[in-house]
Amino acid sequence: MTALSSISDSLVQSLDLELPPVALARAAAPPSGVREFQGIVPSSCAFWRRAEQEVFYASAAQHFRCPVGAMVMGFDLPDPVKDELMQLVGVMVETGYMQTSEPPRIPHLDGGAPKTGVVYGPLQRFPITPEFVLLWVTPRQAMLLTESSGSCHWTTSEPAGVAGRPACAAIPLAASRQASVLSLGCTGMRTYTEIAPERALAVIPYAALSSLAGRLTRMSAVNGVIGSFHAARKAAVPKDQQD
Repeated sequence: MTALSSISDSLVQSLDLELPPVALARAAAPPSGVREFQGIVPSSCAFWRRAEQEVFYASAAQHFRCPVGAMVMGFDLPDPVKDELMQLVGVMVETGYMQTSEPPRIPHLDGGAPKTGVVYGPLQRFPITPEFVLLWVTPRQAMLLTESSGSCHWTTSEPAGVAGRPACAAIPLAASRQASVLSLGCTGMRTYTEIAPERALAVIPYAALSSLAGRLTRMSAVNGVIGSFHAARKAAVPKDQQD
């Protein structure tokens, strides 16, 4: 997958990423040479951080410790997991974390993709065609990403909003829009992934990946030019008059 390695390098360089892009794809079984995950994780999003270091396959059952994440990923839930999901949703509604009308509207993956497991790993050496790429971004990196994807353009419609809880819902949202989606995350995701508070989640569907990487390179250069322009305007005002 030389092309994926090149795209990964382009994303890292254009956005100055500190954490590597992670890829995922649903699969019916582990691809040749890919090991099956043997441990236990407390949530589906915890797999994202492990995927920064290695390629592995996680079964649907290994996602069930997080009923919301398993539902969002489109897995068929056994009755005990469905019961736990309803209990968890009940707590969220009772505490005011969510409104009663929200849970049924949480996006989830569907379609003909396998519902038996997911391959996770670094984009740079992902062994199969990915479905989605995940990035951990700072506000500046998110700015470049949204400018490059066109989601902040003032054209014929209002710019797209930013997704929130649950963080994993950004994955099916990106699938339905076929465009990158920025998520501020949720308390659960930040607890389980231990990601830094100043980072947000960006999800890019594979179909948009190649063209977006090219636009990011151009937009990064454009922002350099615009930055120099604003720096010159700032320098033109004497410091003693800026207070």
